[in-house]
Amino acid sequence: MSIKLDHHHRVTAQKLFCHPLNHNIQWHDVCSLLARFGEVHETHRGNWAVTVEGETVSFGSTRTRELTEDQVVRVRNFLRSFGLTKDVLTAA
Repeated sequence: MSIKLDHHHRVTAQKLFCHPLNHNIQWHDVCSLLARFGEVHETHRGNWAVTVEGETVSFGSTRTRELTEDQVVRVRNFLRSFGLTKDVLTAA
C-alpha cells in the first residue's frame, strides 16, 4: 500500500512515533489521520474505532482530548500494519 500523507497527517504520525512518548496528541488529529486508512466512527460506548475492509479496530475511550499511553501504542501498531513506521516518515 502506498502511503501518501499531507503535512498535517505527517506531523500527527510523527508525534505518534516519537520517543519518548508524546502526551499531547489530540483525538481529532488522530481521527483525521486514521480516516486515510478507513472509516472512522464513534461507537455507542464513546470509543473511537476505524473500519478497514470490513474489520473494525477500537482504540478505547475518548473522554479526554488527548490519547493515553496505551492508546498511542495501539494506534502505532495499527499504523504499522499498513507499513507506516518512523523510518518511512523520515525517508519522505
